[in-house]
Amino acid sequence: MPQSLLRLYYRSAVLISVLLLMLSFRTVEAAPLSQPGQTTVPLHVTTGKDQGYTIKVLARRDGGTLLIDLESMARALRLSFHQEEGALVLEEALGVPGSSCTVMINNNFARVISKDHDHPKRIIQMQSAPSSLQSRIYLPVNQACRLFTVWLDREVGYNYSSGMINAWLGGKHFGESVGIIGLVKSEQPHSIQEVSKPAEDGSTVISGIEIEKRANGAIISFSASGNPTESSLLNPDAEGYVYFTLEKASCDINTLSKIFSGGVVKAITPKQFPEGSLQFTVALDNKSYVINSVEVHRDEKKNRYVLYVRSNADVQEIRKKEKELQIARVLSRDVEKWKLNTIVLDAGHGGKDPGAIGFSGTREKDMALNIVRDLGTFINQKWPDVNVIYTRKDDRFIPLHERGKIANQSGGKLFISIHCNSSPKRSARGSEVYILGPHKNQEALDVAMFENSVIRQEDDFQEQYKGFSEEHLIMSSMAQNAFAKQSTSLAQYIVKPVDRQSVNNARGVRQAGFMVLWTPSMPSILVEVGYLSNPEEERMLRDRQVQTKVAYGIFKGVQAYRKNYETTSMAALAE
Repeated sequence: MPQSLLRLYYRSAVLISVLLLMLSFRTVEAAPLSQPGQTTVPLHVTTGKDQGYTIKVLARRDGGTLLIDLESMARALRLSFHQEEGALVLEEALGVPGSSCTVMINNNFARVISKDHDHPKRIIQMQSAPSSLQSRIYLPVNQACRLFTVWLDREVGYNYSSGMINAWLGGKHFGESVGIIGLVKSEQPHSIQEVSKPAEDGSTVISGIEIEKRANGAIISFSASGNPTESSLLNPDAEGYVYFTLEKASCDINTLSKIFSGGVVKAITPKQFPEGSLQFTVALDNKSYVINSVEVHRDEKKNRYVLYVRSNADVQEIRKKEKELQIARVLSRDVEKWKLNTIVLDAGHGGKDPGAIGFSGTREKDMALNIVRDLGTFINQKWPDVNVIYTRKDDRFIPLHERGKIANQSGGKLFISIHCNSSPKRSARGSEVYILGPHKNQEALDVAMFENSVIRQEDDFQEQYKGFSEEHLIMSSMAQNAFAKQSTSLAQYIVKPVDRQSVNNARGVRQAGFMVLWTPSMPSILVEVGYLSNPEEERMLRDRQVQTKVAYGIFKGVQAYRKNYETTSMAALAE
């Protein structure tokens, strides 16, 4: 081949390679632009005092807008949902009797229907219409928070600084009004001072809303800046909605979206239209009040627009609603009171007190701590709404009377103490579950006396346990009588799963005078998972996999107890 032709061949090959490389780079760069990036947003749910959980919800970014997947957010809030054609139906039971909220794709209005047919449906107006992508329905994060806030009457807000959504589900959480819905006030992207400035073209800007309650209605004042504009008013419809429209006006939609508790005005929702007009939807309580008239007046001196709502109060209906709210609050408190939301786990012995020691040197304190940690892990994984309290999480000595105090001060609903057994008889084997009470045989007494002997290692033990006797035990048992049924039930639920998950045979539910069960004011049990004095059981219990199986067996028992307990408690409250 001629030299010139060879050079031309090489140049062509290099050129083609470069073009292919550039094309591949362009393809790699362009791919992410074809679909907005997927991400997640942490959502922290508070269910009560010092109670709650954090879970991530699915989101995506569309330009500079953070969009939230409504299904993922509903799941995190423990709401049920299902999709219909072009719509997402959300259902809740946080209130009495509960309601459903239907969100439609490309529609700015969500429909709320109460399961109590005496309550009318509500319409929630949103600044942005929900969008759909790959069978998921999205809303901007602030609008998603506002939707759940207005619907559930609970506080749900997005913190721009931390990038976290916070939700309060412990009860209705609003005062007279909520100035900002779905945003943290101190961290808005635009300050109130900025939005209150007149627009550059002199058009009207609504900067604030105030409500003055009257015995015969309410006065709603819309503070304005800029040039005056034409306004119109549509009288209340059958559902109590008033539509107040301003031509060539604007406002900060998030700042002026408000809900109110008590009084004839329930909520005010603004909507900005593309042609420049601004409409406020004013929701009036036409069930508790007889609306006589609604009028609009322009106050030129103070540069504001004023709506006068005149009504006659339906006193009987108001009293009925107040009674319903009072009953709902009482039921809500009772439900929280009976919820099994805090479990106290007690690893026996620890520190200078090794507990029982097997022939191979296995220490009871180590076995108990491992099983308690595993049990706590199962509870945290399966029940994120349940708080786990440990009397000890490491190898330290905790006096017996202090363990009960820890349980009581943490508001525990269950107390579970984990131990390993020991006996002069090397053939003794099997798990046992104890509740507090007078011993019924010598073997139970021996176990209790061994576990109680740790008090001699406590400082000033003679004073701390002064007067302990059989009579004292009976008195303590009588004081625990309110929890005896639950303690026995819990023990019975735990015996079988422990037997299935461990290497030995369960020896049943027993009672004895364990000092660690004295003070907890809650259902309390002590689990002896096996005998370290039995060489075979000691060998098995040293195995970490066996310890985890034992912990899971105890969890399965607690799970069965919790299901029965909460079902029975809720049924009792409903009577």
